[in-house]
Amino acid sequence: MSNHAVPTFYAPGERDPQERIEQQAKIIANLQGVQAFFDALPHIVIIVNEYLQTVFCNQALYVLLNIPENTPLAGLRPGELLCCVHPKTMPGGCGTTEHCRTCGLINTVLRSRSGQTVKGECSITVEENHQGNTLEFGITASPLTVDGYHFTIISLNDISDVKRRRVLERVFFHDIINAASGLNGFTELLREYNSSAEAQSILDALQTVAKQLVQDIQEQRDLLQAETNEFQPVLTWMSSSDILREAVTQMSAHPVAAGQKIIISPDSVDVLFISDISLVRRVLVNMLKNALEASKIGDIVQIGCRHSESIVEFWVNNPAVMPRNVQLQIFKRSFSTKGTNRGIGTYSMKLLTERYLRGTIAFSVSESEGTTFFARFPLEKDTVLP
Repeated sequence: MSNHAVPTFYAPGERDPQERIEQQAKIIANLQGVQAFFDALPHIVIIVNEYLQTVFCNQALYVLLNIPENTPLAGLRPGELLCCVHPKTMPGGCGTTEHCRTCGLINTVLRSRSGQTVKGECSITVEENHQGNTLEFGITASPLTVDGYHFTIISLNDISDVKRRRVLERVFFHDIINAASGLNGFTELLREYNSSAEAQSILDALQTVAKQLVQDIQEQRDLLQAETNEFQPVLTWMSSSDILREAVTQMSAHPVAAGQKIIISPDSVDVLFISDISLVRRVLVNMLKNALEASKIGDIVQIGCRHSESIVEFWVNNPAVMPRNVQLQIFKRSFSTKGTNRGIGTYSMKLLTERYLRGTIAFSVSESEGTTFFARFPLEKDTVLP
C-alpha cells in the first residue's frame, strides 16, 4: 500500500503497489479452472482487492471495452476500467471523488465487506467519442478470501436496455394519460354548456390539449430515436424570443405550474440562430418543468436568453436550492427525485443538447440565487436581430 495520504471524498485512495497486485493476480489465476469458468459467463466479472484494485477480469470485459485480451488492466479500479468520467477529477481516482458517494458500484462493493453477498444497481457516465454515454449494470458483489488476501467478486449484468425501456415507457404513459385525461375533461364540459361562445372556448382549449397530446407522442418517438442514434435533426433559423414565448406558453398551462408564475427576463435578447426548433423547444420546456417541479406555490420561475460572439445561452432560474446529492446525479438517465422509473427530463436535456444540437447543458446553485440551468448553443456571427 502507498504510504502517502491520498485526498478523498469517500473511499480510501491508497493503493497496493504494482508488484503486490501482480502477486495477487497470480493467486487468483492459479485457482483451478477460474479463467475458463468466468470466461464462459455472458456477463462481466471483475475481482478486486481490499483497495478496489483489479486482480482479475473475464473476457466479457475486454469485449465491452473493445480492446485486445492481452491489454494490462491489473491495478485499475472499476470506474477506471469502465472509463467513468469522474475518476480523473481526483488524484486517487475511482472511489475518491464526490460523485463516488452516490455510485451504486462502489457502494455495493463496500457493503459486501460485511461478509455477505450484496446486490445493487449502478449508472456510470462514460466518455465515448467525446459524448456522454451511460452504462447501467445490475451488480452482485461477493466476498472471497484466498491465502489470507481479501477480495471481492463483482458481477456486472448490463441492464441499460431494460432500464431505458422501463423509464421511457413509464414517462410516456404518464404524459399520455395526463393529456388524455385533459381531453376527457373538456369533452365532459362540452355537455354542460349550451352557449355557442362557451362551447367555442372549450373547443379551443380542447384543440390545445389535442395538439399537446400529439406533441408528447412525437417527442417520445424522437427521444427513442435519439437514444439509438437514429434521430436526424432538422436545422432551421429561429428567433430566441419566439422560442422563449412558445416554451412559456406551453408550460404556463401545465398542471405543474399551478400557483406559480413564469416570467421572461426583461434583459433577454432576441437572437437569430440555426438549430432544430423542436429539440430546442423541448430542452427549454424540460428546463421550465424541472424548475417548476422544484419550486413551491407562490414562487417565480424566470427564463431568459443572452449571447456572446459564439453562443446563444438560454437560462431558467428557480429559487429552490438543489441538494448536493441531487446535483451529483441530476443527469443520470434513471435518476429522479419524483419516484422510481421517472427521471428522464434532465437526462433528455443533456442528450439532445450535446449529441444533436452541438451545445452544452450546465447548472449553478447558490443560497442567494437558487438553481439555474443553462443551455448553450453555437451561434453564427452577425445573426443578432436589431
